[in-house]
Amino acid sequence: MTNESKPGNGRGETRGTSVTDKARNDQVVLEEEFAALGAAARKAARRLGVLPASVRNEALRAMAEELRRNIDVICNANERDVKQGKRKGLSAPLLERLTLTPAQVESMARELDDIAALRDPIGEVTGMWTTKEGLRIGRVRVPLGVVGIIYESRPNVTADAAGLCVKSGNAVLLRGGRESLGTNSVLVELLARSAERAGIPKGSIQMITSPSRDATTRLMSLEDLDVLIPRGGKSLKDAVRANATVPVIMTGMGNCHVYVDAVADIGKAIAVTDNAKTSRPSVCNAAETLLVHADIAREFLPRCLSLLAGKEVEIRGDERTRALFPAAIPANEDDWDREYLDLILAVRVVDSIDDALEHIAIHGTGHSEAICTESYSSAERFLREVDAAAVYVNASTRFTDGGVYGYGAEMGISTQKLHARGPMGAEQLTSTKFIIYGNGQTRVS
Repeated sequence: MTNESKPGNGRGETRGTSVTDKARNDQVVLEEEFAALGAAARKAARRLGVLPASVRNEALRAMAEELRRNIDVICNANERDVKQGKRKGLSAPLLERLTLTPAQVESMARELDDIAALRDPIGEVTGMWTTKEGLRIGRVRVPLGVVGIIYESRPNVTADAAGLCVKSGNAVLLRGGRESLGTNSVLVELLARSAERAGIPKGSIQMITSPSRDATTRLMSLEDLDVLIPRGGKSLKDAVRANATVPVIMTGMGNCHVYVDAVADIGKAIAVTDNAKTSRPSVCNAAETLLVHADIAREFLPRCLSLLAGKEVEIRGDERTRALFPAAIPANEDDWDREYLDLILAVRVVDSIDDALEHIAIHGTGHSEAICTESYSSAERFLREVDAAAVYVNASTRFTDGGVYGYGAEMGISTQKLHARGPMGAEQLTSTKFIIYGNGQTRVS
């Protein structure tokens, strides 16, 4: 009997092809698909990077209008993704991040218009000088080239990433989560189609459609990528560290703290803590840990935690917190390192600002940290010594956002120091090159 006519035998074979052969064939297909995606993106990036700003801006406005014209189509696709997510048992925070409303689609379109209105970063001269040899040297902004982004849930990231890459002259390969595949497929089709009609090269906006984990891993080592931006939780970051062979800018994971100093204004501190935790608990700039100076804890904690508990926040406190707020459940050591992305808050009483700074240094993720204080010296010390992308005095960590910072949108919040830190807008998606004007000079040594 030939292999072509063998039936499945229940031991890992199917008619005609073994499981091993099928996996090998699938891998070959995946490699071919990625080679085509990468080649198309590289070709598009060469053309996109030299297009006039007027063309790129017109494309962004066309993309915005295409979203507005298709709000019902987008929301219908998203509703199907949400229903499937519920059937699969996605948590409430993940479902919240996944869901798009008509108002949110309009907000996505408005952000594209805002990006179009921004100053063009490409070609900006950031320095010009003349050497002793008479060479005139300039440093100018240029696109990175091909940008890959991996993100979970939040389909609005699809529009933000596509828009910022068009603005900055970069081609983009989008890899959204499996739970948002239907929504993202519709969004990418609409965005790419409208951008191409406006003069953007075909291949500038592409999406990885395979739902397999192998596809995600393959993107991490795609040679055509100039940079990979993972936007998600710890498991994604760990996978990128293990598999990426291209330059990476880590973004997103936020174990953010609010520290209430001994001389804080209690009203301000309660408002800041409440907003940082409850305004949108499923996002990376939400507070996960509250640190409170012992000298103010007796007055502050019962009031603040009662308010939060009334909003269904689960309080996990250390021993001193539970003595002042008995409804808190005991916190364990793991709680200080958790990014809950949910209505859960870890609370610890500290004896000094030194203890608060030490706690943040050990457990923080370099995202956003806040102090509530009326002491100038404490505020300045916190700003100086906390090592994070964004550090606040008497303001909520929830402000860490590209739109708030004037970037129109963001690719994510970079929590590393090279080459960008904090909200990543169009300018952060550029590099620089040197241009040199001479008059026949030659080097003699």
